[in-house]
Amino acid sequence: MNSISNIWNSPKTSVAGLLIAVVTISGVLSQQGISLGKAGSGTVISLVTALATAVLGLLARDPVVITSAQASGAVSQQAKLGAWMLVSLLMMSTVTGCSAASVAQDIVNWTPSLESAIATVDSTAALLAPADAPVFAAATMGFDTAANLLEGQAKAYLANPSASILANLQTQIVAFQQQVNGSLLSAAKIVDSASQKHALSAIQAVATIVNAMLALVEQISSKAAVEKMATDAQIKLAVVEPLLDRNQAVAMVAAHYNVPVSEARIEWAQAERDVVRAGF
Repeated sequence: MNSISNIWNSPKTSVAGLLIAVVTISGVLSQQGISLGKAGSGTVISLVTALATAVLGLLARDPVVITSAQASGAVSQQAKLGAWMLVSLLMMSTVTGCSAASVAQDIVNWTPSLESAIATVDSTAALLAPADAPVFAAATMGFDTAANLLEGQAKAYLANPSASILANLQTQIVAFQQQVNGSLLSAAKIVDSASQKHALSAIQAVATIVNAMLALVEQISSKAAVEKMATDAQIKLAVVEPLLDRNQAVAMVAAHYNVPVSEARIEWAQAERDVVRAGF
């Protein structure tokens, strides 16, 4: 009876609680890959979450006529509703995530930096000891072709976000990432310390961008697709991570997104965790 009377006496709070429950359940279903079907360009789950969040926002902003004796309690209730609105928005961000179009555009936006990094790789052989240059050239052969294929598929997906093109994009990003990981392992075998430093630094610039693209593709891929991608990735990130300079990677991310290094460091750490957690 107390529960029923509470609902009757505090309808606004009760509705807010119900909406929070809707957003929470939607978040759990979304994380489990349950979408309940399509709704326009999104899913039923994302639509329900957005609607629940919007109504909660209206509740949080609803004006209340109060007396001086009721002021304290009313302000407290509005503050709670505002806090719940913030929680709801944070939950919603985990449900909706990035749109396929924005991810594809982000991948395309990375391609000029990728081309520049590969140009640096092509010119690095001249900086190495004569005995090391052929090893480096063999390890990095095919970067240009792989980058062109990846850029073409990203642009094709941006123009027509179909499942078949996404599958090609998934296959290509994993193949390129594996190629780069293999080149890092080969460069680590260079004996001359100066040559090895030049070689690893040049390849890492490519690796940073490719891993950033991999994290982006992962965001728009189904759980089953990510599992297949991870299975195809034989050289795991944990194997090559000791060869990478995190500060260099963070600086590249900060420059690309025009954000402070401190923010880029957090974003990069999260991206790394997501990629490793997925099995790459």
